[in-house]
Order: sequence, then C-alpha cells, then structure tokens
Amino acid sequence: MDLLELKGIGVEYDSNGKKLLSLRDVSFSIQSNQFVSIIGPSGCGKSTIIKILLGLLKPSAGTVTLGGKLFDASNLKFSVVFQNPALFPWLDVLKNVEIALEAITDDERYIRETAEKFIKIVGIDGFEEAYPRELSGGMKQRVSIARALATGPDLLLLDEPFAALDVFSAQALREELLDLWESPDLPPDTVLMVTHNVDEAVQMSDKIIVLSPRPGRVLGEIKVELPRPRNTRSEEFYSVVDTVVKLMSSD
Repeated sequence: MDLLELKGIGVEYDSNGKKLLSLRDVSFSIQSNQFVSIIGPSGCGKSTIIKILLGLLKPSAGTVTLGGKLFDASNLKFSVVFQNPALFPWLDVLKNVEIALEAITDDERYIRETAEKFIKIVGIDGFEEAYPRELSGGMKQRVSIARALATGPDLLLLDEPFAALDVFSAQALREELLDLWESPDLPPDTVLMVTHNVDEAVQMSDKIIVLSPRPGRVLGEIKVELPRPRNTRSEEFYSVVDTVVKLMSSD
C-alpha cells in the first residue's frame, strides 16, 4: 500500500512580478518500508518537494495523499535530516537529541534513556557532553541523525544529508543508515532522500525518481533490484548508474 502519493504537483513562485515555475505535474508514490530517492540537477525542485511534505509550502496545483486521504503533515510522524546538521551550538550532544523528544513527551526518564540509546546507535556515545564546535562534520551529522530517529518517525526525509561530508565519512554514514533502515526493531520504516549523487542513490534506494531541470518534472522511475549490501564496484551496479545518467540526460 502507498504511504504517500503525489499527483500532478505544481509549484509556482512570484519573482519580481514574474511567475517562476519550480515543479510541473510531478507524480510519484512511496510505499511503506521503501527507500526512495529523488535525483536531479540543482534547482530542479527536489528540496521543494521536501518543503511540501514538511507542510512548509502549499503546492500551486495537485494533491498529496497519505494512506489514500488528503495529506496533512500533522498526521504523519516524520523527521528530517538536512545537508547542514542545524544543531543548537549552545547545547551539548545529549541536549541536542533530547530537545526533539521534549516536544512529544514530558517523561524525563524516557527522554534521557531514548536520547542515550540513539546516541549509542549512531556511534557517538562518549561525546554526550561535547558541544557542536568540538565535533567533526561527520560527528555533527550523526547527532542530527540520532535526533531525527529518536522520535520514532514513520518517514525519514533526507535532504542531501551527506553532501557536505568527506568521501569516507559519507560512505560510513550511508552504510550505517542503511543498517538502521533494514533493522526491523529500529526506525525509520520508510525513507525519502533528495540527492544529486547518482552512485549514492543507486547504493541506497529501492526506487529512484529522476527529475528534469527546472521546472522539475518526472522523467522516469527506476527500480533498483540489486541485492543488499550492494557492491558499488560491480558491473551490475554501474549498469544501473548508467541507466540513471542516461535518463537524466534525456530531457
């Protein structure tokens, strides 16, 4: 069953008295327990889709449905991880994770234990009292992921979460996030990731939505049926990468 379905989404902005079309007739669905990526060139409207799902932007045209009913962001448990970790610099690691839980419960023991649990899961236990300025880029993003997962989201939104990291940190975080997603006992169940990295999309996704340059429209969907964990150096892997690249170049 589809968790989310976007039908005919269009987004139009006013820019200095002129109409600027960001998205045009975008339609796709996300099923429960699926990892979906949206890929396309810069400015094609990938992050605009994230804003719509966060309830920060209302589309000019089209509809979003959740379980067959008109979508309301307040009816879906979701978390988001951005390219920049967006941590509170005056709070230590533990408090940066706890603050997300404080919005949903006042059980102090639960808040502390859950924050500590996910800090350990993402591999930064021992740094609970460290402040963001004392952490590397990869460690900051681990804090951001721990905070996002601690609330137990049904849907995790990833907006180019590895783009600002070095190659080795990015690859380590991709693999660890996939391990979390594949674990039946841990959130998230479903992931929607925005990226411009083709290899990353093929490594992580069940399905890839390819968008055209602005105004973004769906050029096609590619199902990735390679066995997990995926060998990113195999001929089969590069065959899928080539398929995505060709589709991106077809417009």
